[in-house]
Amino acid sequence: MTTFWAKYKTIIIIFGVTGIGLLVWLAMLLLLWIILPAFGILADYWSIVAAFSAAVEAAVFLGVGFIAYRELSEVAESRYIEVADRLFEVLNSPESVDARRWIFQNLPEDPKEGLENIPLEGQNAIKRVLNSLDRVAFLTQTGWIPDEMIMPWMNPMIVKSWAKLEKYVDYESQRRNEPDYYEHARALAERCIDWRAKNLPDAEITWVKKTL
Repeated sequence: MTTFWAKYKTIIIIFGVTGIGLLVWLAMLLLLWIILPAFGILADYWSIVAAFSAAVEAAVFLGVGFIAYRELSEVAESRYIEVADRLFEVLNSPESVDARRWIFQNLPEDPKEGLENIPLEGQNAIKRVLNSLDRVAFLTQTGWIPDEMIMPWMNPMIVKSWAKLEKYVDYESQRRNEPDYYEHARALAERCIDWRAKNLPDAEITWVKKTL
């Protein structure tokens, strides 16, 4: 008996609670059926059961739907926070900040000249920033996180980086004959530029040396 109870305990409890709930519900409707004639209302008992059960079923359906919606919203918010946290780590790591600073202050305008003369530090900075843009593009795919949550703080870093690196990406893409060279980074930059034009139409890029 102990083994049987342990094995089917949950099922027995579910059926027991359901059965008791059904009996209580029918008893309440029976009481209502008995009281209604006192108010001049005559109705068939089973008609009352059907009508009230349908109403309760609809209410339960709406309640379950609301609970499911809340749970989905909480899951989405949790995912948004996780994605935003990873974006912050990618863009604001000390290595990424140093790489962007080198590009902003030292990268030559001409990519042909630049790629022939920049030191290894500069090459590593370019690769690090472009790779970080690719990763950010992956993390901000459509539906993963709303733009309004990330664009206000993210777009300046990406727009300024792309302003310096776009010529280099174009040059390398043509030189390698690879039209998809950093295509995701390019798409991300264009998204940020569009967002900035719509939401900050008067904003301009300002290059300042010896910044924080």
